[in-house]
Amino acid sequence: MIYHILYPLHTKISAFNVFRYITFRTIYASLTAFLICFVLGPWFIRRLREMQVGQYVRDDGPETHLKKAGTPTMGGTLILFSTAASALLWMDLSNFYMWIILLVTLGYGMVGFIDDYLMQVKKRSKGLSAREKLWLQILLALMAGGILYVHPGFDTRVTVPFFKKLSPDLGWGYILFAVLVIVGTSNAVNLTDGLDGLATGPMIIAAVTYMVFAYAAGHKHISGYLQINYVPGSGEMAVFCGILAGACMGFLWFNAYPAQVFMGDVGSLSLGAALGTLAVITKQELMLMLVGGLFVIEALSVIFQVGFFKMTNGRRIFRMAPLHHHFELKGWPEPKVIVRFWIVAVALALISLSTLKLR
Repeated sequence: MIYHILYPLHTKISAFNVFRYITFRTIYASLTAFLICFVLGPWFIRRLREMQVGQYVRDDGPETHLKKAGTPTMGGTLILFSTAASALLWMDLSNFYMWIILLVTLGYGMVGFIDDYLMQVKKRSKGLSAREKLWLQILLALMAGGILYVHPGFDTRVTVPFFKKLSPDLGWGYILFAVLVIVGTSNAVNLTDGLDGLATGPMIIAAVTYMVFAYAAGHKHISGYLQINYVPGSGEMAVFCGILAGACMGFLWFNAYPAQVFMGDVGSLSLGAALGTLAVITKQELMLMLVGGLFVIEALSVIFQVGFFKMTNGRRIFRMAPLHHHFELKGWPEPKVIVRFWIVAVALALISLSTLKLR
């Protein structure tokens, strides 16, 4: 909205020309999202306490988590509000990809909100069933994948990191591939969100990393120089990445150890879906396994644990899954687990950025 109101004035006042630059709008969109979370955070947390929207803590987990019972949750609602508001203020509203990613982010947020609402407000023990959540996630991802598939000029080839000439074309199968990426990432972030700020920190890192990929993919000369897929219009996703990073930074102020609020499914499902959609739009789908490697590791730890448990009649690979609980049960203090996982996320992000030249 700000872009559409102020940029046309550049013909009369040259200073308004800065609004055409993606880098400028990314910075201020990020700051806007941060400030919305930062300013509204205390009021929002008070409202959650008044509504008695408190976190349920499983009794078979680390004993140190029992004291977290009752901590306000559903804080992801604030992330979604700041994200949507900042996007409408600073992004180009005529950009096709902006509406796609907002559809997915808010759609997954609604799924998470319903699940959290049923558990926290209506006091239903399990909220939505796992099957109901999964089918809603698949439906939303199918819609996004189908819309992208029929969009003129959208490339259904998949970029393989480190190989500049290897790009298999999936044709209509790309829709199913997009579903796998979006749904998988959404649930991986959801599984990671088990400690104070554990998912929020790596989300900031991943968003900043995809900010670089989006800017490069949307710039014809830079994408040509780096030999990556040129996706016209995808540069606007850099602004959205800035918004995600800013919103998560604002939320992390209250979510850092010891957390005053948790994001809940409304936050983790929507953030993961947004990250997966960014990967699809920028044609860096497989790169997500490296950028979001921490989320992948956490998800795989659950898959391997469950599979091994069933195959061996009760034996375990880890003391507890997801992986962060394993290290807690080994005696690592929660802040140490969190910071070390953040360090891993930074290292993986740096490696992924290096692939822009390693082709």
